[in-house]
Amino acid sequence: MSDLGPDSGPDRSTLSFVLGGARSGKSAHAERLIGAHPAPWCYIATAQAYDDEMRARIAEHSARRDGRWHTLDAPIALAETLESVPDGQPVLIDCLTLWLTNVMLGEHDVEAASRRLLQALTAPRGPWVVVSNEVGLGIVPENALARRFRDAAGRLNQQVAAAADEVTLMVAGLPMKVK
Repeated sequence: MSDLGPDSGPDRSTLSFVLGGARSGKSAHAERLIGAHPAPWCYIATAQAYDDEMRARIAEHSARRDGRWHTLDAPIALAETLESVPDGQPVLIDCLTLWLTNVMLGEHDVEAASRRLLQALTAPRGPWVVVSNEVGLGIVPENALARRFRDAAGRLNQQVAAAADEVTLMVAGLPMKVK
């Protein structure tokens, strides 16, 4: 893909995928990528605050965003939320693995929900950045639900990476260009 031509520039429709382990700097890097585009920016949050620890994590992420950000909560209806965003709007989705957790624990059809999400992601209508956890680098989980989650996350990450214009792997706060 050439960086020259009518589709180059800060407002073109692209899909960027940022993945890495826990506390690798994924979200902060994704926020910097979106910040390269004119505000206002849309932050689509997939987390649900079921306990104090998760509330603290959500508050930490929220504290980094100022009034130029508009936050939409989409713990399940992520594809539908993406479709409601205006054309040209810079969007950050944080994160796919929390969304997948919500879908699985809610006993929704994971394959159908993933297909629907991928359909929306393959036609970004602005600069979109998607964050996800790389969960396949550790040991094989001991229980069936954790193994199903790891496998579903791995498949989803592969599909999003294939559709993305660029993929970045975060390691210890450092972005490594993969694609």
